[in-house]
Amino acid sequence: MIRLTGVELRRLVSRRLTMIGVAAVLLITGILLVAVWNDAKPLSAADQRNAQVNFEQAQKDWELNGAQYKKDCEESWKTQPDPKPPFEEACKITEPTLDQFGKPQTKFVELMPELLRGSSYLLAFAAFLIGASFVGAEFSSGSISNWLTFEPRRLRVYGSKLLAAATGMLPVAVVILGVLMAGAYAIVASMGITAGTTGKVWGDLAGTAGRTVLMTAVAGALGGVFALLLRHTAAAVGVAMGYLVLVEGVFGSFLVKAQPWLVKLNFDAWIKHDTTYYVENCKSTPDGGYFCDSIEKTLSFEHGVWYLGIAVVLLVALGATVFHRRDIS
Repeated sequence: MIRLTGVELRRLVSRRLTMIGVAAVLLITGILLVAVWNDAKPLSAADQRNAQVNFEQAQKDWELNGAQYKKDCEESWKTQPDPKPPFEEACKITEPTLDQFGKPQTKFVELMPELLRGSSYLLAFAAFLIGASFVGAEFSSGSISNWLTFEPRRLRVYGSKLLAAATGMLPVAVVILGVLMAGAYAIVASMGITAGTTGKVWGDLAGTAGRTVLMTAVAGALGGVFALLLRHTAAAVGVAMGYLVLVEGVFGSFLVKAQPWLVKLNFDAWIKHDTTYYVENCKSTPDGGYFCDSIEKTLSFEHGVWYLGIAVVLLVALGATVFHRRDIS
């Protein structure tokens, strides 16, 4: 099994599409770092002067009208139908400060978690595509029959291909995430704020990166499973994209109560170690009106682990059953 996996890994690395995919991931990572630099760079001297002028004008207006603004907000709040937000939240009117004008400084502790989440989508998609093309090409060309002549034990062949698809992108994911974190920190350190990046923050970021690496491996293996089941790379990618667009994108916005059972939300729960989503709570008011309020709910990390784990095991088992019994020709 180890020897077969080694052979499959060499074949995977030597494929043109694999090299193109890795190059594309590196290019997009570079674009992300450029976006971080563009977001972190300070305003020009002219823009900073305009921000100062606007702040001084707002400060004068507050001195003249601040008390009236608070009074108007309180009167408006009293006329709102129940249920209504607490007064402290509805009328959170404070004196203007300079940091409210112009461009706020980029904070590493706020930027990096979302940057890692975005890169997790990129790496998972790239691994799925590379894994699907790796396995799908053998069915499209018919070379899988020749391979089974060399090694007739199908489950060993199946396992070695999935292991190669899973592990082939692991070094790439580690390098990409390392470059992304180091590059973003260097950029923000020179033009933004890195204060507050404690050991706990680094530990959380490392945990997110580790889960992303593992998910990259799983996505590569699933790409191989889909290609094996559908016997074509394009079909595997098409089914995956169709699900994301139709089920997650279109119907997911209507199936509010089904959100905990959608793949993307469970993916986020795994990557972020818990995630949140919103549901609408609508009810009639005593005066005959109709009021809807958004309620934030949490999807736990454990739910994501069980959901994704069971789905992966079932798909891999289905792929093994089909490959073991189906006629290859």
